[in-house]
Amino acid sequence: MGDLLIRGKLVAVDDVTRALEHQATHGGRLGENLVAIGAMSQAALDAFLHRLPTEPADIGATGIDATELMGLLLKLIYVERLETVRQFANAIKLPYHIVLDLVRMAVDRKLIITLGSRDSGTLADLGYMFSEEGRRWVLDALSRVGYSGPAPVTIEEFTYQVNLQKLTNEIITFDRIRKATAEFTFEDALIEQCGPALNSGRAMLLYGPPGNGKTSVAHCMANVYNDVIYVPYSISVEGQIIRMFDPSIHIPLDRAEVTEDDSISLVRREVFDTRWVPCRRPFVIAGGELTLDMLDLRYDELGHFYEAPLHLKALGGCFVIDDFGRQLVSPTNLLNRWIVPLEGRVDYLKLHTGKSFSIPFEELIIFSTNLEPEDLMDPAFLRRLPYKIEVGPPTVESYRQIFDIECAKHGFTLSRDIFAEIVYKITEEKGLELAAYQPRFIVDQVVASCRFMQMPPRFEPRFINHALNNLRVHRHTPMKNVTHATV
Repeated sequence: MGDLLIRGKLVAVDDVTRALEHQATHGGRLGENLVAIGAMSQAALDAFLHRLPTEPADIGATGIDATELMGLLLKLIYVERLETVRQFANAIKLPYHIVLDLVRMAVDRKLIITLGSRDSGTLADLGYMFSEEGRRWVLDALSRVGYSGPAPVTIEEFTYQVNLQKLTNEIITFDRIRKATAEFTFEDALIEQCGPALNSGRAMLLYGPPGNGKTSVAHCMANVYNDVIYVPYSISVEGQIIRMFDPSIHIPLDRAEVTEDDSISLVRREVFDTRWVPCRRPFVIAGGELTLDMLDLRYDELGHFYEAPLHLKALGGCFVIDDFGRQLVSPTNLLNRWIVPLEGRVDYLKLHTGKSFSIPFEELIIFSTNLEPEDLMDPAFLRRLPYKIEVGPPTVESYRQIFDIECAKHGFTLSRDIFAEIVYKITEEKGLELAAYQPRFIVDQVVASCRFMQMPPRFEPRFINHALNNLRVHRHTPMKNVTHATV
């Protein structure tokens, strides 16, 4: 409990330590003691507890058939070679008393055999092994459904939780965005445009010439949010398992260092349902590799369970379609796939059995493109994107700031004259617009040339010319009226 409050930035480690000391004297729950010492308000505690997934009281409260749960437990025991009840509870992520009920079911059916206590002599350390019948039973269960992991939550529980942790629960301010974009040089006008879009949770279109930070803007938007959200390891729909938690996408919050014994008592009832993982809001980005198939459930023919699609894993966070218009699927087909979710805030997925089900579509969709938006989508779909934000070339002042930041990384400076020369060569001689990527590109090229020549980094005219020539290929003018000599 204290760990989650700390990781959610609602209290500090010292607050929890003081509350634990207060609890030792006055009793009560940790939350009540945090309020009593003034570490947090009752309203903040109530809001936190309202969104916290609470563990099921018994097998019936899981919403999953008891036999299915027992089968899942036995598969975990077999696949992970578990021996004690303590290990069983840690693997299946269910309360100790529920795990004991499942173990008793398996013992009654003579699928596992009690070996006795291994260490402390407690029930948690009782050891078990498979009977011959149990080994045959679990191998048959694995052939039917290969999923072996934490117990799933029901689709109803998942839907309820997603609606509790909407993006729009957070109020985004100008200062909050400016802090999240501190390492970049973005104009205030751009931040003023992005803020209302973030607060609305509605789709956003970022467009403009390449190299000016559209993808960086999208990344920063994801860093603006502070809320803790809870992602289930898996979801159960009509008896089918959908694997949801993805370590490559969902970033669990770092464990807080609370000054108390970290060993969990398996006997007392824990408040938090550990079938859910406390995470930061996810950020998913898909580029030219995106296809329509990636937006549907992926059925594992061998394991007989599903992998959640990208946009399902992005619920509660941001889903960026980068380089929009360059996907393998046509822009029209991709946009048609998003019309219903963007309008109704709900999406529909289909199982291989033919059964369809709905999920809430609570995430921020960001389309990013350097192509002309009107060439990619018709006016009807443009109307469905309420926020269209142009990320254009930087001003000369911003361009200079970016240059200074990049030069500082390598320990040298850029004089006013050399800066003016670079701007002139790019805009007049090369006929290019200034772009936010150019300062880093030029500085890296100059540093590389200096390293090759075994000299400290500095802006030599010839190195600058090499860098500027690499900004674009040289176009040769075709020669006319040339007579080829015959050898």
